[in-house]
Amino acid sequence: MTAVDDPTATAEVGRARRRKEDQRLITGRTRWTDNITLPGMLHLAYVRSPFAHATITSIDTSAALASSGVVAVYTGADLDAEQGGLPNAWPITPDMKAPRHPALAVDHVAFAGEAVAVVAARTLREARDAAELVDVDYDELPVVLDMAAAVEDGAALAHPSLDSNVSAVWVFDSAEAGTGTDVDAAISDARLNGVVIERQFRQQRLVPAFMEPRSVVVDPTGEQITVWSATQVPHFVRIFLALGTGVPESKIRVIAPDVGGGFGGKLQFTPEELITFLVARRLGKPCKSTETRTESILTAHHGRDQIQRLTLSATKDGTVTGFKVDLLADMGAYLGLVTSGVPILGAFMFTAIYKFPAYRFTCTNVFTNKTWTDAYRGAGRPEATFGIERMMDELAAELGRDPLEVREQNWIKHEEFPFTTVAGLEYDSGNYEAATEKAKELFGYDALRAEQQQRRDSGDAVQLGLGISTFTEMCGLAPSRVLGALSYVGGGWESASIRMLPTGKVEVLTGASAHGQGHETAFSQIVADRLGVAFEDVEVLHGDTQISHKGLDTYGSRSLVVGGIAIVNAADKVIEKARPIAAHLLEASEDDLEFTGGRFSVRGTDQGVSMGELAFAVFQGHNLPDGVEPTLDSDATFDPENFSYPHGTHLCAAEVDTETGAVKLRSYVCVDDIGEVINPLIVEGQVHGGLAQGIAQALYEEAVHDDQGTLTTATFVDYLLPTAVDLPHFTTDRTTTPSTTNPLGVKGVGEAGTIASTPAVVNAVLDAVRHLGVSDIEMPLSPQRVWRALRDGAAGAAGEAAAAVPHWEEPAQSGGVEPSPTRAEGSDEGSPA
Repeated sequence: MTAVDDPTATAEVGRARRRKEDQRLITGRTRWTDNITLPGMLHLAYVRSPFAHATITSIDTSAALASSGVVAVYTGADLDAEQGGLPNAWPITPDMKAPRHPALAVDHVAFAGEAVAVVAARTLREARDAAELVDVDYDELPVVLDMAAAVEDGAALAHPSLDSNVSAVWVFDSAEAGTGTDVDAAISDARLNGVVIERQFRQQRLVPAFMEPRSVVVDPTGEQITVWSATQVPHFVRIFLALGTGVPESKIRVIAPDVGGGFGGKLQFTPEELITFLVARRLGKPCKSTETRTESILTAHHGRDQIQRLTLSATKDGTVTGFKVDLLADMGAYLGLVTSGVPILGAFMFTAIYKFPAYRFTCTNVFTNKTWTDAYRGAGRPEATFGIERMMDELAAELGRDPLEVREQNWIKHEEFPFTTVAGLEYDSGNYEAATEKAKELFGYDALRAEQQQRRDSGDAVQLGLGISTFTEMCGLAPSRVLGALSYVGGGWESASIRMLPTGKVEVLTGASAHGQGHETAFSQIVADRLGVAFEDVEVLHGDTQISHKGLDTYGSRSLVVGGIAIVNAADKVIEKARPIAAHLLEASEDDLEFTGGRFSVRGTDQGVSMGELAFAVFQGHNLPDGVEPTLDSDATFDPENFSYPHGTHLCAAEVDTETGAVKLRSYVCVDDIGEVINPLIVEGQVHGGLAQGIAQALYEEAVHDDQGTLTTATFVDYLLPTAVDLPHFTTDRTTTPSTTNPLGVKGVGEAGTIASTPAVVNAVLDAVRHLGVSDIEMPLSPQRVWRALRDGAAGAAGEAAAAVPHWEEPAQSGGVEPSPTRAEGSDEGSPA
């Protein structure tokens, strides 16, 4: 018994339960997809294009076919009649351009790493060796890599079959939508009588970098075709396999075993899943395809990659009057499942927690010859939060005011909820004041400000900066009718079933397929409380389309907010089905029964019957009321009316060495309001993981291509992921403002840390060096970039005879050497001298 298993606690919801699934996950007593071995199984290896853009003039597979152990080699032309094109589920405009996306390229490759042939052999080594023998002739084509240049007249085309690199232009205008006033008028007025802030920010391209590379096994030898895949979306995979191949859904079973993370990177129907399926069917043998880490970084979709051109208008006292967003979003070479819609999700969150009267969002989706982008943890919301939170700091700097004060002046007050934003969303609940006040107290805000001033006054070589990020997000994707209004093809509901077993155990089936979030534990806690059964007696089943045949899987912090409520509804149906049976067994009226603690009791007596006893009685069927179906099992599907809106305040203290550019995070405090909490331990884990990913974007990670479109950061030596020693101790806390849109009052937490932390860190670094003439540094804030910004800022400040004179020396003048980056550095800046 441990402290977290407090025997005095009775309610499961809110209890810090250790996760049921961790024992098998952390001891390796589980089964990952790549661990699956079937009799007679073949292994697949891919031939991938070394060029970012080329036509395929010929492919010679003869040497590979003659290689030891090789059973078959297929090119795109060989499979073209069956492979069709991979789906895009989000045609955001009627005229959206979407080039055909074959699983195996046929005559044209559009990014480096695109598969052009596949080898099936008895062993993985034989397959990989043979893949090296496939001879492909390419004619190189001009590459398009810079999204800003790609939209210029005369730019080379990422797809010669298209007449433009622009996939779609999507606009939201508050004046046209009737949610606000005209933003151009607000900006024009501010140019005369107020303040206008114009900035351009870059959201660098990121790699999801899940722990378990993607893997798929297909067994076509039974009555069904069974597919095991390390995926977030087994139900999606079954649908698209059925649609793409004509095999009925009933003949396809997709299983997602334990999956080692996804972060949106496994929210796809992948080329490898389709190819493995087609090859296995052709050969009539089980086939496995598992990517290498480099293949994963190269070809699993990337995230972010936007240029944000932002204009904010305000009065001279700091009240924001308008906000205009002009976004360029890099789609990469193809549109994945939701690629085109990811920036649109951000459209509704650029206004964040603030009351803007005027707003316009314009997004231009652009094709380039790079790996396609798609959802990555937060999907549009981190990008939006970064943009507005950076702009609020810029406004504060322009006005010479504390950035927290400026935020407070503009945010939605607690008493104003529910609140309809200028972007058209209705926030149901929130208390930004409470979260911010608690965060300030934990952070020691005023004392740190005093220390910052002291360091500036003394000319300390290490300057201190305080970064602020207040945020909200829309969680729980659903609602279906909203998704439909945005032209998303699918729905947003979630399904659940509960089976009451004669032994008194309870099986819960959920369509929300887990990939590490702790569904089995959290959902068990909900059901244990709802039905009054023991936590240990609840078994949660998921990730198998034959067991949980209906579902829309896990992404967008929807598992608890949508899937959890479906489970609540299913449990309530069980109770209602049990009520007449309990009354019959107790020889009482239903109106005289009360249900508490898993037991129906007759009011005023000691007569009662438990859910376990009822389940066994139903199993026997000996003594049931006339006309009552002999089952307590139930099904429910939940589709919410609105999103949920978690929020929070994140504060970061960063120390910047002005002589080397090195950044050290001294402390990090976050107070999140995620509504009611089911399991505090799981919440802590989600927040910590999210913070690590958001801080990594600010300081470390970037996918870099050379000028030929080759990804130069295709290994973990070159793509810099932080380790535990690179991260500070996190101080986390919560406030609770229950959501009013679901009966549990939950809001979602999976993406909060990632959304809020990136701007908090960047704002902290800039706050440390702004007085040295630095107002922006492109992410990631490597030592080299910080050092260069300091050098350029000093030069600018000197030219303007600024009062703040840098105390560090120009290395070239002092004979010093430019500081080297730590561990890795984007090649776009070249190697330091």
